[in-house]
Amino acid sequence: MTAQTDTSGSVTTVYKVTGMSCGHCEGSVSGEISEIPGVSSVKAVASTGEVTVVSTAPLDDEAVRAAVDEAGFELAGRA
Repeated sequence: MTAQTDTSGSVTTVYKVTGMSCGHCEGSVSGEISEIPGVSSVKAVASTGEVTVVSTAPLDDEAVRAAVDEAGFELAGRA
């Protein structure tokens, strides 16, 4: 799946992250990704490993990878 732009100009991208198992994991990943400039919301779901990111423009995958690494998890790619 690629990033999708909605009518308001926001871009929604879903990533797969491995290793999340609880709410604390979700919070760690969400917190790090939300610090990337342009990110307006992040929703991480440990049970599926999916992280949905809404941003003002498409994000650099390497910036997302670095944020996920900083949280202690691994970015498996886009969902």
